[in-house]
Amino acid sequence: MPVFNQSRQTVIKLIFAATFLIIVVRLFILQIFSDKYKLQAFDNAVYRKVIYPDRGIIFDRNGKAILNNTIIYDLTVTPYEVKKVDTFYLCSLLNIDTAEFKSRILTAILKNGRYRPSVFEGLLPIELQAKLEENIWRFPGFTLVERPIRTYPYSAGAHLLGDIGEVDTAIIRRSNNFYQMGDYVGRSGMEQYYESVLMGQRGVQNLIKDNRNRIQGSWEKGRFDTSATAGRNLRTYLDIELQQLAEKLMANKVGSVVAIDPKTGGILTMVSGPIINPNDLTGANRQKNYARMALDVSAPLMNRATRGLYEPGSTFKPIGGLVALDLGVITPSFGMGCAGAYHGCSKVIRCEHHNPGHAANLRLALANSCNSYFSQIYRMTLDNNKDNNTKKGYARWEDYMNSFGWGERLGVDLPNELPGSIPDTTLYNKVYRNQWNSCTNVTLGIGQDKMQVTPLQLANAMCVIANKGYYYTPHFVEKIDNETAKDTILKHFRVKHEALTHIPDEAYEAIHAGMQDVVESGTARGARIPGISICAKTGTAEKYTVLDGKRIKLPNNSMFVCFAPRENPQIAIAVAVENAGFGSTWAAPIASILIEKYLTDSIRTERMKDVERIASANLTPSYLKRKQFIADSTRAYFYFNLRKDSSYIKKYLHGYKAGADTKNKPGDKKKVTSPGNIVFAPGHATLPLNEAITHEKSNSNKTIPRYKRADIAIAADDKHLKKAR
Repeated sequence: MPVFNQSRQTVIKLIFAATFLIIVVRLFILQIFSDKYKLQAFDNAVYRKVIYPDRGIIFDRNGKAILNNTIIYDLTVTPYEVKKVDTFYLCSLLNIDTAEFKSRILTAILKNGRYRPSVFEGLLPIELQAKLEENIWRFPGFTLVERPIRTYPYSAGAHLLGDIGEVDTAIIRRSNNFYQMGDYVGRSGMEQYYESVLMGQRGVQNLIKDNRNRIQGSWEKGRFDTSATAGRNLRTYLDIELQQLAEKLMANKVGSVVAIDPKTGGILTMVSGPIINPNDLTGANRQKNYARMALDVSAPLMNRATRGLYEPGSTFKPIGGLVALDLGVITPSFGMGCAGAYHGCSKVIRCEHHNPGHAANLRLALANSCNSYFSQIYRMTLDNNKDNNTKKGYARWEDYMNSFGWGERLGVDLPNELPGSIPDTTLYNKVYRNQWNSCTNVTLGIGQDKMQVTPLQLANAMCVIANKGYYYTPHFVEKIDNETAKDTILKHFRVKHEALTHIPDEAYEAIHAGMQDVVESGTARGARIPGISICAKTGTAEKYTVLDGKRIKLPNNSMFVCFAPRENPQIAIAVAVENAGFGSTWAAPIASILIEKYLTDSIRTERMKDVERIASANLTPSYLKRKQFIADSTRAYFYFNLRKDSSYIKKYLHGYKAGADTKNKPGDKKKVTSPGNIVFAPGHATLPLNEAITHEKSNSNKTIPRYKRADIAIAADDKHLKKAR
């Protein structure tokens, strides 16, 4: 054989040998080292069912479960196992179309991969769950999984308890993949803050499946199963009966109520209006209800107790008086004449009182809430002899405010608390180019100007005054069941903050006396309770908003702060009712009723009339109707113009016609009287829809002088919509 052919034969043999060796090595790796096909075979035969643990229960101060668990089911899907599914029947059960079915499968793959289960339809109604249980064998790859969800036996405390929702990719990423798609996590309130305590630990149950995806029993007699560990319970300071009463009193009102035990910092009740039922944010209807609330301009989902910013108004005056006493710029006997206004600066600050001698001393000035008196002592505080410089005096005053917990977050056990606003010298230097003095911001002395606080901060300030200088960070949870040394989450709530204990008791007593006179003989006489000494201060803070491009003056906010009893304070309260007028009219009686309920565990029979009167009063600000009208109509018009889809307008009109006010009060929505028209705000014209659309298109991004996009409410039938399109 030629040498050349021998060489080629050798090469071919080597190639075959190398190929055979590669195959052998590959088979060895697959069978000995790789678990890929073993896992796939295992997944085909065994279903790993996730067992979700019961979340911890939350109890009130009397041991009542105010948040509990019940069982509902999720329909989950493992995309890899979806084969020969009766898609049409499943879609008919879920009331979706095949396009939506495919979209959900694709979303599950993108979010969680092909081999891991994802929620296909969450929180199933009982009737749907029953139908799916009967037919689950028709849907390979789909499984019903038990899901503990929250129930609220007292239908109260939505903002403070919070809610839970399915994790998203951002939460999974932040948790370093600790959470998996399908897990539920606290999304707000205590549910979010105490997630690590309440969540518990997932378990896994391994079940054998047959070739029709039907469960046949436990795999390996449960040797490899892991049990779920329930979350731990929280014991709180909350009084659920007081919470329910406070929510009843705040029905159809915008504002907040916060009550704290001054001795511990424990929050007894926290209410944010508009009131919402926490059961609306759980179960099968959660998503629908959440979407509706999210589009409500009154912001019912916002916790105004920790995120609502208010000018404190005259409720600031006890603090201003205490600071002036500590600096020595006044004594309790300091007085001044007031004929109904303060003229010490270029701006005139008017008072509500004209009777002679109403500001003859600190006690009388507090009882009568004299604006002149507290404007003057604010100026004296800034221009004091110790600093000899207004800006240094202001910086010292700002330090006092921070010591009360104003202008910074208190650290309550709720997420997303706002710090409020106590402006510093930098802001005034910038605004006034370093040319300012104690007259520039003199209205800070009566709780106005650029000062803003939350109701929680107001209530905490009352704790400081009641305790004569100390406070504990306001918090809900007193203890955790089975608490260990590793549980540090409550540690900083047990630290006593002695921020203002250096102020002499005599100064506090002077403030206490004036605040008691507010109730006994001053501006809040209607808040008196026989046998209980209440120290309080009313407040009436100005409120503005921008509506239709104009800054308008709204009715004043009704504000009230107090603590009781004076001799041994057990409760401190702050109440804010937006656009409700004087503090003594609404906020004061609300606080008084809550004090009576808490301290006596009852309400006098004659007082029940006040409870019903306040509860039935609708004080929802009227301008919110106008803002809702603008928001809804603009949204409908925007999406119609963007997608040329009449369903957006029909959806808007369905809700709009149902709630239209036939009387057409000023600022209310106008009743739709003719289809095919665009109805503008009062003072604007009405155009046929097709003409308005044409006019809008021809002026695309230009300013339209006659018509405002944000003022449009569209009324149309199919005929006019087709013409417009």
